[in-house]
Amino acid sequence: MGASIRRPASIGGMAERWLYGWGLGSVALGGASLVVPLYVVELGGGPFVLGVLAAVAAVVGVPAALGAGRIADRTGKRRPIVLAMLALVAAGIAVIPLTDRVTPVIVANGAIWFAFAAATPVLTLLAVADVPESAWSERIALLNQYQGVGWALGLLLGAVWTGIGDRFLPAEAVIRWLFVPFAVCAVFGLVLGVRTLPADPGPGGDRRASGTRLRRAIRAADRFSVRTAAFPFTVGRADFRGLHPRRFVERFTPALALYFAAVFCFFAGFAVFFAPLPAFLTAVGFGSDGVFALYLINGLAAAAFFGAAGRLTADRDAALLQIASLSTRAVALPAVALVGATWGAAAFGFGAIAAVFAVIGVTWAVIAVTAGTLVTRLSPLSIRGEALGTYAALGALAGGVGSVVGGWLAALSYAVAFGAAGGLVLLGAVLVLLVRRYTAAAPPIDGAAR
Repeated sequence: MGASIRRPASIGGMAERWLYGWGLGSVALGGASLVVPLYVVELGGGPFVLGVLAAVAAVVGVPAALGAGRIADRTGKRRPIVLAMLALVAAGIAVIPLTDRVTPVIVANGAIWFAFAAATPVLTLLAVADVPESAWSERIALLNQYQGVGWALGLLLGAVWTGIGDRFLPAEAVIRWLFVPFAVCAVFGLVLGVRTLPADPGPGGDRRASGTRLRRAIRAADRFSVRTAAFPFTVGRADFRGLHPRRFVERFTPALALYFAAVFCFFAGFAVFFAPLPAFLTAVGFGSDGVFALYLINGLAAAAFFGAAGRLTADRDAALLQIASLSTRAVALPAVALVGATWGAAAFGFGAIAAVFAVIGVTWAVIAVTAGTLVTRLSPLSIRGEALGTYAALGALAGGVGSVVGGWLAALSYAVAFGAAGGLVLLGAVLVLLVRRYTAAAPPIDGAAR
């Protein structure tokens, strides 16, 4: 009996074959996360258009994640949702290079990230199906491993393709044709998913338990893989009920409410920076291969530091670690504008910006790990799940708002936009410092770990 329970968790076993399908889908998603903005720039879209592109991607993910999670809760249908979303990713990527107009590109890109957000909670439920709760962390880590590696491979493929593509294709066709291998990866992921995704439970099955399992699994999930290092509005189990002002005041402690204000500020700052970033890098002389390389460095630096960030958070003051990381990021974001404007894409400029991107990635690892810890510690046990859902919702909302603001400011001046991004992140750090001081002086709240 023990062997049969542990078998689904064995890496490389038959039960994990469906992860290869999602891994291929993640290759497509990782590449699409950057090739679409670069294509928009190639079509003449400026930083404001990139801000709208990123904002739409952030906003559509919220109803997608909520809707797909509820459908999986109520019907027990998981396989059809994942397959439909893989098909939508493939279709969205395939259709983009067929148009030379920006508006259809924004719509198709929104469909891609709608599919990603909708698939995320259902994939988490699939990952923990038929295993004891004690094995959930291992299974969720395995899901993130496949997803994160796929995402990084998509960026690597983009860097290689754009680096050598002009030897075989006209320069103006390199980006357009890059959509082809990403669409192929998504199609192969769909085919493999059809063959390997586990069947849904039969009538009755675990349908009534799925809602509770899904909520607990999503709260346990590590959503902070390489993909979120430069895409900071991934939606997990968002709970927008907590954003209603009256409910906010009634349900959350002052310290938690103040921390949520900090969360909104620094997530908005991240979005103000990342939304117009591809246009800035292109404007200062970076080719598409250089842009892909920088994003890959950023993501890998974050992924490589997550383990150390977890150990540091367990041994040190989580609030101080987050304050230090936010303060470092607040300096690093405008530093990109300074280095880019001064040295551009010359060898020294690339090396300096690459180093800054690595720092930005490392700080994300610390911020992501400490944020989950701080929300948990500041929340009374009775509302901990709601608080984590509100944290996800605030991240998505701030990402949408920050993307539009960042695009608008960058259309006026990249220095102003990146300076504003750093200022918002620094304001978030100051608010976290106030939270730390408040909690040090206040008595422990019922049920919250100090």
